[in-house]
Amino acid sequence: MSIRLPLVVGNWKLNGDRELLTSMVARLKQFDADKVETVICPPYVYLNEDTDGVKKGAQSVSTQDAGAFTGEVAGRMLRDVGCHYVIVGHSERRELFGESDEVVAAKVKATLDAGLIPIICVGETDEERENNQTTERVTQQVKAVLDELPSYSDSLVFAYEPVWAIGTGKTASCEQAEEVHAMIRQVLAGYNQELAETTRILYGGSVKPENSKELFASDNIDGGLIGGASLDVESFATICENAVA
Repeated sequence: MSIRLPLVVGNWKLNGDRELLTSMVARLKQFDADKVETVICPPYVYLNEDTDGVKKGAQSVSTQDAGAFTGEVAGRMLRDVGCHYVIVGHSERRELFGESDEVVAAKVKATLDAGLIPIICVGETDEERENNQTTERVTQQVKAVLDELPSYSDSLVFAYEPVWAIGTGKTASCEQAEEVHAMIRQVLAGYNQELAETTRILYGGSVKPENSKELFASDNIDGGLIGGASLDVESFATICENAVA
């Protein structure tokens, strides 16, 4: 049996409302937390809502702890409203908001300093995959984070999200996804073997109820970072069911 508890995270992006949050929490409370960990990452304005034991995560975080940074939210503030996780380096943040590998590394450090767990997104574009640069690009993204940490934290989660499979309806085959997940774990092992064995690596490329069970059966896929399907209560619940250890 894997020592890594399955983790399923719903990334709502700029979607959802209080009604959906209430319905989702009621459904997720039915899962045994010893068999699957479930997390909801709604927009910032809903993070202060009582989720009755269901864990919450933010979709981003500032590199700063305080100061004249209009529109930013610090990790300590996220902790204050009950967050456990922060998604860092999502491809949309990298592409639309110009977050470089260096910025992502700084946000990971800020997340850890606040006592939160970063879900670190890595992945290649369609062009990079076509040019056989997947290993090079993903390795670069992982190392950019680990090289900046003073020690190898046991509070890291990575999420492989092939950029070409996000919101496109395309999905990496189980074999393709497992190959990259195994490669990421190999990179982690180059830093610390225990880190490689205990770090959860999620798959985040158009996961649906129909493909989740097969994906989660792979040795190195420890759950999912779910986008569109996390906006439907029963679809997300089915994905969580398929991840149960």
